[in-house]
Formats: sequence, structure tokens, C-alpha cells
Amino acid sequence: MNMYCQSAFHQIEIVIASISEMIGQLEEEDLSLRPTKGKRSVGELLEHIALIPAADGKIIEEASKEEMESFYKSMHLENKNEILDHLFEHFSILKTQYENYTEEDLQSETTSWWGVTYTRYEWLLQIAAHMYHHRGQLHAMLVHAFNKDPEVILFE
Repeated sequence: MNMYCQSAFHQIEIVIASISEMIGQLEEEDLSLRPTKGKRSVGELLEHIALIPAADGKIIEEASKEEMESFYKSMHLENKNEILDHLFEHFSILKTQYENYTEEDLQSETTSWWGVTYTRYEWLLQIAAHMYHHRGQLHAMLVHAFNKDPEVILFE
């Protein structure tokens, strides 16, 4: 695998480890906590995070809006174990996807169904940013809305 991709995957591993640690501290009933009416609950946010590697992996390969809607509808994670299992499985799928890319593939541009175009390498950076963004949301929800500081190291 390209050394830059290896570095990006290392950063994604860091975010997954800290999210996993936070999930481990939650009770199942914590998944229903919703700090803001009309916004995601803790469980819905965790489900979204768990789907990011697989969903974004499909987007990188130019999945259509309909294909993405079908993917999201097929995924409903009920508990902490399902969330963790899918998070690790989807990360593994994404990593395998990138291990199979050539240097030419990494520099090839692909376009999302909504019209954004990046190289496959740029998409990987976007995935890392996306996951860090939502980890920050999760941490803020737990600390500020529910007074549950997981005391997890967020950066190396």
C-alpha cells in the first residue's frame, strides 16, 4: 500500500480506537440519549460512524444516489456490539479496497452522486476528516449534554 495511504489509515485507526473505547463505556440505554430534538441520538450517531468506511468506499467507486439509499436502508444497528462489529468490518473492507488500488487508481478522480470530484487518495483524507468530525460530536454530546466524560485520549 502507498505510504501516504498507510499514514491516513493509521489516523483512521486512532479515531476508531478512541470511538471503540467510548462505546465500551456506554450502557445500551445511553444509545437513546438525544441532546437536541430533531438531531441524531448517541446511537444514531454511532451507527452513522460505523457505516462511514463502507458507505464512503462505495461513494469512491461512484455509487449512485439510489445505491447509497439502498445501502443505508439495509443497515440498522441495534446495539453496541453490532455498532462495533460493523465499524471494524467496514474499516477492514475499506482498507482492503485501498490495498488493491494501484498508484494510478489513487490518482484517478471519481465523482460522488452529488457532484463532488476528488482523487481516491483525497477521498481517503475526507474519510479520516469525516470520522474525526463525528468523533468530536460524540465526545461533545457525552461531555456537555450528558455529563459523561469518557476521559479518552483523542490524539496520540
